[in-house]
Amino acid sequence: MAQYLVFRLYGSLASWGLPAVGGDRQTGLAPSRSAILGFLGAALGIKREDEQKLVQLQQSILIATKQIVPSTLLRDFHTAQVPSTRKNVIHSTRRSELAERDLNTVLSSRDYRCDAIWIVAIKLTEIPRYTLKQLQDALLKPVYILSLGRKSCPLSLPMMPQIVETEQLRDALDTQFPNITTSDKADNYWFSANGWMTYFWEGNYQDIEGENIMTLHPWDEPVNRQHWQFRQREMYQMSVKKEGE
Repeated sequence: MAQYLVFRLYGSLASWGLPAVGGDRQTGLAPSRSAILGFLGAALGIKREDEQKLVQLQQSILIATKQIVPSTLLRDFHTAQVPSTRKNVIHSTRRSELAERDLNTVLSSRDYRCDAIWIVAIKLTEIPRYTLKQLQDALLKPVYILSLGRKSCPLSLPMMPQIVETEQLRDALDTQFPNITTSDKADNYWFSANGWMTYFWEGNYQDIEGENIMTLHPWDEPVNRQHWQFRQREMYQMSVKKEGE
């Protein structure tokens, strides 16, 4: 048996950053490891410049996610004004940038996932610096305002964090949460039209048994938060269809 901290994430908009190319800011299908670490760090009140505590949190947990409502993609066309590059001139704030006389307009896009629901399961490593109870308490009373990847993406449902003890990781991710509505047909909201769900996890390949498991190598393991540096890690993905669908 193993203990997990399980909670749900839902918002009308979410954005889970992928490596940025040019002016495009794409989003992943599910919360990245760096996103969940930042989410928990904000709940605990860890500042971005506090590298020691961020590393302690990073070394303390393994993360798994289940997507139970597939999202649709929204792309927001975005414009911004930026100053021309000048030697030995560094702008530390947006106000400083806009104070320049010569501004240029840059075009970019921002991608969002719409109306998805994710269940997140947190397991402690062999060298945890935090307990599941500490993380649960932080999610119940977060120090900083929490968002789904961007400040413009607030939570739309309570996370309802709970500590569960199960034999299998999949059992933890299959933890039931109260329905969004009181309708007898409310359960239908929690599944896609074709009944498919997707699991994402790290650690042991055999933590979730099934067929057609894919091995992925996303760039979402933080190296330096202040400089937005990340390295690759190994994770697994499996899609299954709900029984009876």
